[in-house]
Amino acid sequence: MPDLQNQIILVTGATSGIGKVTATELAKMGAHVIILARSAEKAADTQQEIKAAAGHDHVDVLLADLADLGQVRRAAAEFNARYPRLDVLVNNAGLIFGSERQLSPDGNELGLATNHLGPFLLTALLFDKLKASPAARVVNVASKVYRIARPDLADFQSARGYGGLRVYANTKLYNIMFTQELARRLRTHGIANVTTNVLHPGVVASGFGNESGGLMGFLTQLGRPFMISVAKGAETSVFLASAPEVAAISGGYFDEKKAEPVKHSFNTPENAARLWALSEVLTGAQFLD
Repeated sequence: MPDLQNQIILVTGATSGIGKVTATELAKMGAHVIILARSAEKAADTQQEIKAAAGHDHVDVLLADLADLGQVRRAAAEFNARYPRLDVLVNNAGLIFGSERQLSPDGNELGLATNHLGPFLLTALLFDKLKASPAARVVNVASKVYRIARPDLADFQSARGYGGLRVYANTKLYNIMFTQELARRLRTHGIANVTTNVLHPGVVASGFGNESGGLMGFLTQLGRPFMISVAKGAETSVFLASAPEVAAISGGYFDEKKAEPVKHSFNTPENAARLWALSEVLTGAQFLD
């Protein structure tokens, strides 16, 4: 088990599922963990649970709904004021929504806002703190469901072709493309002390999918007995956040702690650059241009 004493780690979506296990395991390795959560009540309960499991009090809370870009900006400003650097950012939070298209407070499609734009903005706003670390890591949680993605950047907000699963698959591909484009830009700018990787956690038996309701919620419940445990699902996140053997790897896609090729025709450097530019416009954040 790596010793993460003096490491400052931020984990989003850390009050349940693999995010909670990831935050707990990293805290048990000695890290100072900050959990970013939507619910103050859930965050307070999780904070106490992680403190008890880790045997130390270096567990803090930041509150923000990633779908609300104003809240992301406020949480990032709080982090930047309170901490000298960021050693690991785990962009874990992600949701699948139901059959009705919904909008975020900023007017973005809710799945796109939660799963891609919020994490993009958070990473951008914390980037200076990542650069201040001797060896920082950005770990993004995607999903193998990216393989059924059918993105259309001309309909980025899914105004014409909305479907809960389609949006989820698209945003998971965006997570992968963001990671790979971030790795490319880090290399181009000669920034060697920040790496980024992305992962498929496995099909995890957590509360994930419950919010989608309808057919998706039913299928999630039906498939739960065949899913892996939450602890197993968090293993690759913890591995990429802490293992010495991946410290120098950047731009990789991992499944069960092993690097795998990304197989999707949309995943080209040209489309990744277009995705980055669109994300900058919608979030108002520019970095590594």
